[in-house]
Amino acid sequence: MARGIHRLSAVEVKTKTKPGHYADGGGLYLQVSKWGTKSWVFKFTIGGRTRGMGLGPIHTYSLAEARAKAGDLRKTVAEGRDPIEERKEMQASAAAEAAPTMTFKQAVERTLEKKENEFRNDKHRKQWRSTLDTYASPVIGNMDVAAITTQDILRVLTQDTDGGTLWESKTETASRLRGRIEAVLSQATVAGFRAGDNPARWAGNLKELLPKPSAIADKGNQPALAVAELPAWFAALRKRDGISARAIEFLALTAARSGEIRGMVWSEVHDLDGDKPMWVIPAQRMKAKREHRVPLSPEAVKLLKAVPQVEGSDYVFPAVRGGSLSDMALSGVMRRMQEAEVRTGRKGWLDPRSGRPAVPHGLRSTFRDWAAEKGYERDMAEIALAHTVGSEVERAYRRSDVIERRRAMMAAWAATCRGERTDNVVQLHAGAV
Repeated sequence: MARGIHRLSAVEVKTKTKPGHYADGGGLYLQVSKWGTKSWVFKFTIGGRTRGMGLGPIHTYSLAEARAKAGDLRKTVAEGRDPIEERKEMQASAAAEAAPTMTFKQAVERTLEKKENEFRNDKHRKQWRSTLDTYASPVIGNMDVAAITTQDILRVLTQDTDGGTLWESKTETASRLRGRIEAVLSQATVAGFRAGDNPARWAGNLKELLPKPSAIADKGNQPALAVAELPAWFAALRKRDGISARAIEFLALTAARSGEIRGMVWSEVHDLDGDKPMWVIPAQRMKAKREHRVPLSPEAVKLLKAVPQVEGSDYVFPAVRGGSLSDMALSGVMRRMQEAEVRTGRKGWLDPRSGRPAVPHGLRSTFRDWAAEKGYERDMAEIALAHTVGSEVERAYRRSDVIERRRAMMAAWAATCRGERTDNVVQLHAGAV
């Protein structure tokens, strides 16, 4: 504030395109997202803590209006009050006074009842519910539908996943989710449980804040490490402390999915001190809904033995505050590794095809590339990844999951992660699984 206020001009607000925060002074900033969307943010410090408060997009509030709002907020801070907490209290008070009330979860149930005859089949109904239960309810499920705003919908759609934000990494799913949230809130409005515009509406609302799905939908694989860079990345990972880093390390050694790692419990680990250590993932935790056996390499066994078992938790990799780790916890490890590389002037851990920073799920693609380069049979590598292999008839006749041959393959993969040469792999003929 010492350098004055009103630094930005209306022209600058309109023409700024580089992502970042541009100070107008007095705590007011123009925020330009990596997608090119623009909004106002008020930053302030209170109680030794710096906070940022969203004021809304530029198409809703002009520069003059944003300055006026910032001026009022500066007075609030000067009086020792936190405007963010006051806004929360006002929203909570308004929600408490509103009648009747309904949580988002309750609204979902009501909408499903109303839409019963619209679903093509039970599978469609389950898919409709699944996206809401998985992505929306953990964020806004317990909120009163009357209090849900556009910013809350953005929190749902831009939550962290393995491949980045939900809107970036699972664009089609996120787009369907948005439409379903809109339908739930529309039903709640008609029923009298909320009023005003639908915060999940796309046209004239979220369209101004998020990139078009068609512009970012990724039809290819998640960003993956190049096989040649795997040992250096693995060594850097091992230097990091924390349970999330160990979860990523175990994910790399087993080529498993993030959700399978995060939900792993000690009862799924077998023969850890024996000749055939194994991780058996029950069908209900698998994408294909079939039990999956993972042979554990000596390196994976060593890691599990070093992981402390937390009293009162069955999870192998529990969150600090209990329960399972989040998607954000694992993706955050790789994001911080990338940021550390960039700070040193290096390019970091980039996908050789897309040039995007590698993500946890991309490690499975790295494993698949390595297996192909080393001559391992396609079906065996696909089984290791828990992919569905062959037709239904072929699967019915295939009794073996080639667990011991996969054990040798995973030991060689672990050696590659450590930077050891594994050039003595025998070329296996196709169809031998």
